[in-house]
Formats: sequence, structure tokens, C-alpha cells
Amino acid sequence: MNPFDRRTLLRAGLAGGAGIAGGALLGGAGAAASEPAASGRPAAPAWHPTGRPVLTHGVQSGVAGPGEAVVWTRADRVGRLIVEVGRRPDLRDARRVRGPVLDGRSDYTGKVRLRGLPAGERLHYRVRVESLHRPGLISEPLTGSLRTAPRAGGHHGPHQGRPGGGTGGRVDDVRFVWTGDIAGQGWGISEDFGGMRIFDAMRRGRPDFFLCSGDTVYADNPLTETVTLPDGRVWRNLVTPEKTKVAETLTEFRGQFAYNLLDAHLRAFAAEVPQLNQWDDHEVTNNWYPGEILTDPRYTETRVDVLAARSRQAFHEWLPTPDDGPLYRVVRYGPLLDVFVLDMRTYKDANDGNTYADPHRGLLGTQQRQWLIRELTRSTATWKVIANDLPLGLIVPDGGGAQEGVAQGDGGAPAGRELEFAEILGAAHRAGVTGIVFLTADVHYTAAHHYDPARAAVADFTPFWEFVSGPAHAGAFGPNTLDGTFGPEAVFVNAPPRANTSPAEGFQHYGEVFVDGGSRAFTVHLRDRDGRSLWSTTLPAPRTR
Repeated sequence: MNPFDRRTLLRAGLAGGAGIAGGALLGGAGAAASEPAASGRPAAPAWHPTGRPVLTHGVQSGVAGPGEAVVWTRADRVGRLIVEVGRRPDLRDARRVRGPVLDGRSDYTGKVRLRGLPAGERLHYRVRVESLHRPGLISEPLTGSLRTAPRAGGHHGPHQGRPGGGTGGRVDDVRFVWTGDIAGQGWGISEDFGGMRIFDAMRRGRPDFFLCSGDTVYADNPLTETVTLPDGRVWRNLVTPEKTKVAETLTEFRGQFAYNLLDAHLRAFAAEVPQLNQWDDHEVTNNWYPGEILTDPRYTETRVDVLAARSRQAFHEWLPTPDDGPLYRVVRYGPLLDVFVLDMRTYKDANDGNTYADPHRGLLGTQQRQWLIRELTRSTATWKVIANDLPLGLIVPDGGGAQEGVAQGDGGAPAGRELEFAEILGAAHRAGVTGIVFLTADVHYTAAHHYDPARAAVADFTPFWEFVSGPAHAGAFGPNTLDGTFGPEAVFVNAPPRANTSPAEGFQHYGEVFVDGGSRAFTVHLRDRDGRSLWSTTLPAPRTR
């Protein structure tokens, strides 16, 4: 049986009423019982015509640094993860790595962090799971590929036809894509409308990696089976039990992440493009902050901290993330690029009017803010991409005068959460740091913002760009109002005609970055869901001061 067969995936997601989190296919004669689900309820019996384990949700890989990668899969029963990796597509040169045991404690998911890989090369991998109950009985393999990050010294391997490839002193080009906001506002997987086809467009561009800028899932946005569109057409959602209500239990949060992998475009993309994943609010609930107590009547568990802990566990189980350390980190991608992945949720203060003058409050927290300043000033990369899952200059209100994001809305001198970024930008400016670019999503449209102290209420920073993209597959909104504190100008905006415009109308977006290894120029394309460039610009390599 083809492990990507849609019927198999649906059965994995719906068996026993436990949804995908149970990890089981429908029972059959002579099938052995699987391990108990993490919720404590027994999972449905595992079944397969050959008795082999089945890999239920494809394979994924994650970026972990030069010469390292994370490889992920999920099985339908207890088993040992086995990963083979090599340069050749046929894997005749592969080395074999025995990974962890997959069982109910991790929802039958598992991953291996591969170390000592050749840097800056396209590698191929094969994933299988061996039954623990019947040793020697191994799943049908699934295969994928990934490109490892280059080392700071430049070119280390064959480009295999990549644009700008070369030898000698030339460094590797870098190409990557970013977006966020997946399966939100009631818009799930609809095969009638082509599924999450934006992932096919991104895959065809052969990026080195994918930066997912948060809202990886919408745990607070249940799906209904049908939605009538403004023109009378009917949007039919693929629905699983976990997607029919807000997520509260660990099983329900796991089901949010499992749901996305029912889409064939996303599975194919994940098998070829390593990921860098951020989390934002909808992985838990809208606009949440630590310590919040919900008043939303849909929730029986009202403590956001409890919900966030369950979501974070599911996030790490179902995505190819490194499990060690904080969610914020820097990924060094050769001499051209460092990516500073921020966590603007874990350390966030309460959403209020955002007018305070307390430098100890904010979105990042003192430790993360000091880390970012330190790593920016140490960076020797030409370009320093700051992946901020909340935009810098757009006003994102949270009702009743409260603010969700950085901007407070008055355009005056920095206050509230703006103080953090005034400190960061000022410290970078004084240290002579160049090549800072912000990449974000969150607001469900695409835009290009240029920031300049000549237009700002604060002058102590070097001009920079912020590029906004999204949604990948969710309702489209916007545009939001810009706050003038840091002097932004909206150079380009593509937003829908009304709030919560469906994916059927095409206002789904991703961004693509290409850094040329020869000129070190940084080219950005803001693209629609079919890959058409709506707007682009090329930033020349900055002069170091």
C-alpha cells in the first residue's frame, strides 16, 4: 500500500475517535495492539496487510547548522527509527543511524539530529521504522532530500546545477522562502480548490530552506465541513476530530500539527526543503501572553500557561526542530547569511496600552534582547536576517486599547515594547553593524517597508528593510496602519478587498530571498501562491564601516 494514499492518511487521523494523535490505523484480524496513547486512552489496534509499521505522515527535515540537520517521521506503532543519509540519490554511499524508539509518549513521532554531514551540499535520506514487537519487520521506506548549510569559509561541495555555482574563492549562493499562517480562519484543506498549493510553488523554486514565521497551526480556529463563499461556491474542508473545536488537551494540540500533513503539497515540500520554525500566537490561542487567564467561553482550561505547555510539546513532537535550548537561536548559513530566529511569545508582557517606560518589559525579555545585541555585533555574515514573528512597525490592536505587537500607535518617541527595539537598533548602529533585514508574517498580507531615521521619531539607527509575507493558507486581511516611531514607508502592499478573504481568491503569499555568492546582493521577491513575483527589489551588499 502506498503510505501516502489519502485513505490511509484519513484512517490514521480518524481511527477510534482519538484523531491523529492516537497514531493508529483501523484494526484488522490478527493485528497486535499498539502502545497506549499519551492521553492514557488505548489507541486503536494497528493494522497493515504485511504487519509492518507504517509511516503515517511523511518525512520532514530541519535546519540545525553547518554540517547538521534534523530528520523527522511518525509511525503507526512502536518501533525504532532508522535513518540513512548520503550524497547519492540511490543512497549506495549512505551511512545508517539508529534513532530513538517511537512510542505513545511522543505520539509515535521521532527525529534524529544528524551531525558531521558535508556542509553546503544536497543530501538524500531514507527513513524506516523497525517493529519492536517483531524485530526484523521494517516499514516501507520514505525518502527525502535536504541541503545542508554551508560553512563560514564558503564553497564546500558541488552546486549540482544551482544558479551561480562555482569553485575556488566563490561562496555558495543562498535561496530561501518564508511565510506563515497555515489553516486559519476556518480555511482548511479543500481538495476542490487545490489544497495548500502554495507549498507546491515554493517547492518548485528549489529553496535551500523554509522559514516558517509562526502561526504554524490554528489551534483556536475550528473547522466546519463547508463554508459558502461570497460568490455562492462552497468550500469543503477536510475535517478531523481535533479540528472541530479549540485545542485544549495534548491530544488536540497534536492533532493540529498532524492535520497540516494531510495535505499532499505540504508533505512533498517538507520532504525536500528543511525548515526553520517559529511559533506565535495561534499555536496556542489568539494574541496570548504568559500568565493570561482566558474569558473565551469555548475553553474549559482557561490558564494560557497550561495550554502553551501542551502546545509547545506538540510543536516539538510534530516539527523537525532541535529540542535543546530556547526557541530563539541564530542559524549561520555560510559567509553570506545569519538568521536570528526570535521568540516573541514566551517572554511577552501582558497586552495593554503599550505606553509604559519600563525597560524591563517587552516582547523579548532581557536575556533574549541581550543575546540578540551580542550576536548581531559578533556576526561576520554579509546579511543579518532578523526573523520577527510580530512585525516591527505595523499596529496590531488587541481590542479595548490594548496592543498585540511592537508598535503602540502614536508615532512618537519609543515607549512600551518599542523601547526594546530602539535599544537593539541603537546598539547595532553604534557597533557599525550593517546588512540587517527583518522578515515577518502575522498580518495576512504582503508588503515591503523601508525604515529611515530621517522620517523617524528616533535617529539612532541605520536604515533597514522589513518584508512582510503571508498568509500561506488562511484568511487574508489588511492592510494595517504603520506607526511612525521608526520612520517606516510602505513601498509595496498587496492586501485583499475585505477581511477574511478566502484562499479561493488568491491572496496567499510567500517571500523568496536570493543572496548571490558573487556580488553578495540580497534580492527579495514577494510572490503569490502560484509563484508569480508581485514585487521585487535587490539590495546591494552593504559597505562595512
